[in-house]
Amino acid sequence: MQLSISARPVSSLGNAMKISLPAVLVVLFTTFTASLPIEAAETTVGVGTKPIAGAELMLDGSRQMLDAKWTYWSGPRFGSALPIKWKIVADPVDKGPVLQTDDPAAAGGKYGAADIVTKQAYWDFRLHIEFLLMNPRGNSGVYLQNRYEIQICEGDKSKHGMGAVINETESPYHLFAGLGKWNAYDIVFRAARFKDGKLTEQPRVSMYFNGVKVHTNVPISQVWGGPNSRVDGANDGGKGITDTSQGLKLQCEGHDVRYCNIWLKELELKEADTDF
Repeated sequence: MQLSISARPVSSLGNAMKISLPAVLVVLFTTFTASLPIEAAETTVGVGTKPIAGAELMLDGSRQMLDAKWTYWSGPRFGSALPIKWKIVADPVDKGPVLQTDDPAAAGGKYGAADIVTKQAYWDFRLHIEFLLMNPRGNSGVYLQNRYEIQICEGDKSKHGMGAVINETESPYHLFAGLGKWNAYDIVFRAARFKDGKLTEQPRVSMYFNGVKVHTNVPISQVWGGPNSRVDGANDGGKGITDTSQGLKLQCEGHDVRYCNIWLKELELKEADTDF
């Protein structure tokens, strides 16, 4: 928006229009900001970000919320049993309670044996999730719709590495805060679209990593990792995505990775655009 202001003195406009220039600017600014969409105030990202309007808190570090909103994903390699064996432990930074991906069934890196997933399934959404790795090569993952992994892996800077839309984008590893420090992913995800059972639009994702935009409207070509890792992994080599909503999943690979402050807001993205 460009504002053109006349160089003519205000006093020359006549006694009936004696308005100071600052007053004019205040009126124009107020009018402009009032016309901004409400969502413009909801783009805060990064560690410590509180739930935006309409979002649901999914993990606050309490055992009560863990049991109420999460369960195990009973895929083909599942080897644990309810109640969830992941532990509520002390936050090494702020001393509050956080969730630790520690389940005996996944010892030795046996992925798919003890992953947890939200009881509620989702289509399009805005997600905030914070994580902390305690040890070198610590590994976990955030699965959008229990299909598409945003990788968490210390030391890996490849397309299979930290912050990558796994096997689809490069890793923005340079933004990783380091071991023993909290990190945040802020994500907008749009589910795949179908017509008469056939895929018409690929799923898409945009993401901020620790407050910096790293992925913008990335189309996701397939499900990676096979049946032991996620939904639809065995369908046509991962390309056979089904028209079903699925939950948010966190991976357990026998590593000490901790989570806190997870919240999610359901969206309805009519256009194939996830940028925010």
